[in-house]
Parts: sequence; C-alpha cells; structure tokens
Amino acid sequence: MTPTKPGRTTLVDVARLAGVDKAVVSRVINSDPALVIRPETRERVLAAVRELDYRPNIAARSLRTSKAATLGLVIPDFANPVYAQIITGAESAALARGYVLVTGSSSGNRTGPRRYLELLGQGRVDGLLLAGGQLTAADQSMLATLGLPWILVNRHGGRTWNRHVTLDDTHAAAIAVNHLLDLGHSRVAHVAGPAGADTARRRRSGYVKALKSAGVTPEDVETAAGDYTPGGGAEATAKLLDEGPAPTAIFVANVAMAVGVLNTLRRRGLRVPEDVSVVAVHDLPLAEHLVPALTTVRMPLQTLGARAVDLLLRTPPDQPVEEVVGDETVLVIRESTAAPSGQ
Repeated sequence: MTPTKPGRTTLVDVARLAGVDKAVVSRVINSDPALVIRPETRERVLAAVRELDYRPNIAARSLRTSKAATLGLVIPDFANPVYAQIITGAESAALARGYVLVTGSSSGNRTGPRRYLELLGQGRVDGLLLAGGQLTAADQSMLATLGLPWILVNRHGGRTWNRHVTLDDTHAAAIAVNHLLDLGHSRVAHVAGPAGADTARRRRSGYVKALKSAGVTPEDVETAAGDYTPGGGAEATAKLLDEGPAPTAIFVANVAMAVGVLNTLRRRGLRVPEDVSVVAVHDLPLAEHLVPALTTVRMPLQTLGARAVDLLLRTPPDQPVEEVVGDETVLVIRESTAAPSGQ
C-alpha cells in the first residue's frame, strides 16, 4: 500500500508498507546496533524506503544528533570504471539510511587518505569507507584516537586492520581459469595486477590453485604484472610474449587491463580466440562492446558497496569486521574464449 495523502512520505507510510512499527523503521534507517530483527524484515523495511523514495529530514536530524549525516568513500582512481559500481551500491545504501555519500580519490595525492581522515576527525563525516590509498601506522593511530567507524573495502589491512569487507577474488580467479581448462587449454598465462595490491594477490592465488588442481606445477606458471589500466595490461602482455612462446590462453586480473591485452595481441598478429583465449575479472558494459566481446567473471560490486555501508553503520569502531561477499559471482561467456586450435 502506498501513501494515500499528498506531500512528503513519512515514517508511518514506510512502516505501513513494510508491515512493521514506525519505531522499527526509524531504528533500521539509523542503523541502530541494538536492534535485533530478522534479516528479511530489515530488507523489507529498506525495500519500502526505496519504493516510497523516503528521504529523512537530514538537516533536522543533524541538529538533533550533532551528526553530519554524511559518509565518506575514498577510492584509488576515478578513471577506473569498477569503482563506479561500488559507489552506486554504497550511495544507494547510504541514502536509504538518510546519509549523503561524498567520494574522493587518493590518486596523485601524496598524503593518501589522510585528508579524509581529518574530515572524520573534524566531525564533517560520520564514517569512512577506504577503498584505496596507502594506509600508514600514523593513519591507524589517528583512527584509534577518533573512535569513529571506518571499513576497508575489498582490501585486507593485515592483522591490526581487521575491519574489512571483500569480494571473493580467489574464487573468481578459479572460475576464470577453470573455464579455460575446461575448454582444453593447458598453457594458461596470467596478466596480474600490481604486486602490492591485495586484490592482485588474491586473484593470483586463485589462478595458481586452479592450475595446481589441474596438475600444472608452479614452475609452469607464467605471470606478468602491471597496473589496473589498459596500459598496464598492454605492457604485461608484451612482456609475456617477449619472454617465451605465446600462451594459448590468458587470465587477466581485471577488465580494464584486458583492453590493453586484446590490443597488444592484435598488434602482434595473434587472433582472439583462434590463437589466444582471454578471460578477465569484472564485468562492465564495455566488455560486450570490445572486439571480440570479452568473456568475464561478473562480481557483485554494487552489493559490496551497499554491504560496506551497512557494516559501517551497524558495527562499533572497535569491533572486528571480516566479511566476504561472493554469492553473486558468475561466469559470463562471450566471444573471447574458445577451445585451442586443433581441438
């Protein structure tokens, strides 16, 4: 039932549609950590919020609670289209709970996320999602002193940075490599992400484990690394081709790198998939418009962003958060993969 009276949607309208008391709606929207309800009830309330386009009076609530009603999200680079989906999911979840999401990049910023940590300390944001930037011991000390919520998004921070929500990158890599193995490929190379990136380490781990399970020894693993850009993929592919015979298949750490991989293979006179099959992690709209259309492993990026906001608002800053989002990871087969020539 939608609200029958004109004007602003109220808590009562949302409560009526969700079939709960308005106090429950208020506590869900405000992410009250003391609220104990069934997950499906919480989702029903949030669905009603979205359906009715309910918007809390942020100005009034800020005056009442002395909070900014603003969350911050720091990403490595606005040029990487993967982060657009994470931002979309995080923004939707933040708005449903009455918060505004502000996003900044640590790219080219020598202080990394430090400026955003300062905003947190000044009370200008109520919580911080950190998806990029180099975190230092000084940053950790600042967060501990502030006592305010923060979450690492799709990255681990070591033993002392035990508040993170990640995708199952190891599983995604195994899905990609097993697809190539099932097609009959035995010479599968890996164009990996930057050596210092946590996501790159997890994807390489999944690659190696899948090959070992198929009887391929570690000595046979061919890997070249680059940054998560088309240029990084192009440089890594050129290195692979220069150092040995061309593989029959390449597993690429992300879809942006795959653009460079495809271009380099074409320039070297190698056809995809006739000579080399290519599969990459992440599925973005550009993947189906590449030539050939790129086979990918689709990961729940929007769900990751939304879940990060939910955990940020529902868990005290001194409570560990270690969650993996992976249920929606699926293989999307397109034109860039096929059985090796001669099979």
